[in-house]
Amino acid sequence: MSGKWQPSFGQKDFNIDQQETLYDGFFQMHKLYLRHKTFAGSEIEIQRELFYRDDAVCALLYDAVKQSVVLIEQFRVGAFDSPDGPWLLELVAGIVEKGETTEDVARREAVEEAGAQLGEIKHITRFSPSTGATREYIDLLCAQVDSSGVEGIHGLPEEGEDIKVHVIPVEDAFELVQQGIINNAPAIIALQWLQLNKSALDQRWQ
Repeated sequence: MSGKWQPSFGQKDFNIDQQETLYDGFFQMHKLYLRHKTFAGSEIEIQRELFYRDDAVCALLYDAVKQSVVLIEQFRVGAFDSPDGPWLLELVAGIVEKGETTEDVARREAVEEAGAQLGEIKHITRFSPSTGATREYIDLLCAQVDSSGVEGIHGLPEEGEDIKVHVIPVEDAFELVQQGIINNAPAIIALQWLQLNKSALDQRWQ
């Protein structure tokens, strides 16, 4: 293979014949009846349940001067059966609201969840964490921050948030990924990206 990879099929190669809404709340659940082309040259009909989430933004807050990252700890119901418990070290994150850019979300959530003001923001990637059954896109960012005085308990009580802020030496954060202690996809991807791009960011942000 040479050049840019292209998928075998595109938007014109599948069709949703019917869609049922199974649940409509903060999140949504749909049942889709669809047809799509196959690699063998035919077509198949399938049914799939789809968990629908709005677009989200996750931001890794990096203090290049102090060589630290700002991570948050909070209860996550999706990890209720984790042997280590459902309190995870994560990135600042939030749902994109109408009229917001990804940077708007990062700056808003950094204040709400960590009491932090952000400097320059760099876009890392946009990805979908669980395409087998979930419609969700996450814009992953790395943001410049001064971690001085960034600490304490944050979050919006009306949204059931109880968030503890941690300022962690960046090399320790990399080790937490290696040990499997940081075990959620956005934090893993962002910290591994930082490992690859740290020298360039340090030159720019120090």
